[in-house]
Amino acid sequence: MRRPLLLVIVGGFILGALLGAGILIFNTDMRGNRVTTSGKALVGGPFALTGKAGKTVTDQDFRGRYMLVFFGFTHCPDICPTTLARLSQAVGKLPENERERVTIMFVSVDPNRDTPEQIAAYTRFYGDRIAGVTGSEPQLRQLVKRYRTTFGYDEPDENNNYNVSHSAGVYVFDTRGKARLLLRPDLTVAQIRDDISALAQERRS
Repeated sequence: MRRPLLLVIVGGFILGALLGAGILIFNTDMRGNRVTTSGKALVGGPFALTGKAGKTVTDQDFRGRYMLVFFGFTHCPDICPTTLARLSQAVGKLPENERERVTIMFVSVDPNRDTPEQIAAYTRFYGDRIAGVTGSEPQLRQLVKRYRTTFGYDEPDENNNYNVSHSAGVYVFDTRGKARLLLRPDLTVAQIRDDISALAQERRS
């Protein structure tokens, strides 16, 4: 029970911190999964991480695109595979003109095991619209602070296997790099698709 409880605590921490950072939650329908910002959001910001083949990836690389940010690790037994599959399916169901402007960014918070090559192979399984990145532990610690979340490592077993606790929410940024949505882990593929599409259409209205 330890890990699920920790994830619930972390999830609650994210929600409370987002509220404290000036992000206002409101219902666009009965699901209540939409999040919008009021004032200047203190979530996100500049970053420089390591991507495929050791290439530096920055926030500026995603300007003009909608970015879905999810923190995890490649040895994750359940939350990461489920979330990445659901996000990939949702993006795949968007109209082509919206789908082409969406990138899923998977940030590994387990740099000791997750090399750029391993992350690339892992994300490739879920589709070609996922950018897998990581950084040093100090870099990642600073990054998650700006997302009002955290991560932690369990004690390794005799084979040096260990679990990593991390948030299960997905942060959605608009084309200007502004945090706009926080997608809960219990949303369906259709709900995720509808929320991303609504955000994309908002920019055209």
